[in-house]
Amino acid sequence: MRVGFLLNEKFRKKFGIFPNSVLPLQCILMIVIGRKILLKLQKKNIGNRRLCSEIDHLLSDLEGYSPESGSIFNYRRDADLVHADGFYFFDIHIHRTLVLVELEEDGVATIIWAGTHLEYESIFRNNKSTVEKWLRKNKYIR
Repeated sequence: MRVGFLLNEKFRKKFGIFPNSVLPLQCILMIVIGRKILLKLQKKNIGNRRLCSEIDHLLSDLEGYSPESGSIFNYRRDADLVHADGFYFFDIHIHRTLVLVELEEDGVATIIWAGTHLEYESIFRNNKSTVEKWLRKNKYIR
């Protein structure tokens, strides 16, 4: 689905776009914070095209997800709820990469951690209670 919107004045001046311009953009339902973590992972694995395309696919799925439309499991089969406060692991099978994301009901997705399966096992030990301790230690939950 494509939508157009009027750009604000600051954006127009910064990028030299004429007044009253309407640009088509993909409809974004959820704001993704922490995108830099996944972009860093993409840059590290620049030669792995399949991984890079899967990361792009994950980002587009997160942006297109609306909490009102149903469960995240309808959009991503690889989602795994690890904490009741909305923390999910997404498993990218192509490179055995895991991504920890917090999904909030107000339309914000925060990417907290991304790494290989080996890093996941060393940090989280394949255990939800260890994930909860890590979230408490890093002040994501109380």
